[in-house]
Amino acid sequence: MTQPGPPRLWDISAPVHAASPVYPGDAPYQQQWSATIGADSAVNVSRLTLSPHIGTHADAPLHYDNAGAAIGTVALDAFIGPCRVIHAIGCGPLVHWRHIAHAISADLPPRVLLRTYEHAPVDRWDEHLSAFAPATLERLADAGVRLVGIDTASIDPADSQLLPSHQVLRRRGLRVLENLVLDTVPEGDYELIALPLRLTTADASPVRAVLRALP
Repeated sequence: MTQPGPPRLWDISAPVHAASPVYPGDAPYQQQWSATIGADSAVNVSRLTLSPHIGTHADAPLHYDNAGAAIGTVALDAFIGPCRVIHAIGCGPLVHWRHIAHAISADLPPRVLLRTYEHAPVDRWDEHLSAFAPATLERLADAGVRLVGIDTASIDPADSQLLPSHQVLRRRGLRVLENLVLDTVPEGDYELIALPLRLTTADASPVRAVLRALP
């Protein structure tokens, strides 16, 4: 009797290396070797310097609120469970409700991930990235959504100083993933697994984000 194969996994994480784009002025990825295999060492050991916002990452409330929690103290339940991937490709500067309404239903999972790019720019900073309109986040929160994700570097416009969409996260208690890579993921429902590291004082954490097909 043929046994069913394992569930299909989509790796929706951006690669992280020295050429990975970062917000202008942020710390790029750097790796140096503290030890290498040879006469003086039995192992290779490296030292990393990087912004916690590099690649696919989860922002902590501390990122946009001086009194907010660090990422290592945030509950993990929002980062794992059923989610819906919605395409809003070419939507323009802001994702408005009309761009995602086609995929909103009464059974909307508590996690929503948006694809805005045909091909995510994993090799360059995009100053014209698509961001969430604050009203869209408000309506998603009203619908019971607890985590939002997007395939751009920020849920606010790249030049925003007031960060109104991040402030919606703060007020509504939403969690967020940024810099997802959803190029090959069809619209639909999946299981999301995107756990942040237990960085007890950090304002964000890289994640290895995957989607698993539902049974």
